[in-house]
Amino acid sequence: MRHLHSALLPALLIPLLTPPPPAPPEPPPTTVPALARTWPVGVRPPVLRTWEPPPTPYARGHRGVDLAAPPGTPVRAVAAGRVTFAGRVAGKGVVSIALTGTDLRTTYEPVRATVKKGEEVTPGEVVATVEPTGSHCMATCVHWGVRRGDAYLNPLSLLPPWLLRRAPSRLLPVLGVPLP
Repeated sequence: MRHLHSALLPALLIPLLTPPPPAPPEPPPTTVPALARTWPVGVRPPVLRTWEPPPTPYARGHRGVDLAAPPGTPVRAVAAGRVTFAGRVAGKGVVSIALTGTDLRTTYEPVRATVKKGEEVTPGEVVATVEPTGSHCMATCVHWGVRRGDAYLNPLSLLPPWLLRRAPSRLLPVLGVPLP
């Protein structure tokens, strides 16, 4: 019996004395703070295709949202930032903007840039116009993306809730105050 205790004691104590393994790292958030003050195109453009995050970095998915917009539609910066790229990639016009005070970068394509790399932009400033889409959308659209480092995030999360509502807000009369 004594021999059993001496063999059993280390087996019971070692797990108590060994530090637990480190917790796995938290996955990066898939949303971002509501920094945008405007939609990139239009007032409340139809979303033709939503954000579909890929399960792994190289898997299929849709790394942004497609917003309906005819060719020639002005494309606006959704927030203040600095243009980090304005040119063509694989035949498509692309504008990329690093958002001020964040580690976020927005992209717009296919567009014809009206800004140059290094320029500072303000919210709502026109940075491009929509080019014909080609094969990306069934209808003409602008693809709007947002990234934090190499991680793609949902660009709609940049918009505050009041910009996402379908119907405009209505003010009701205050009781006791005459209407003009």
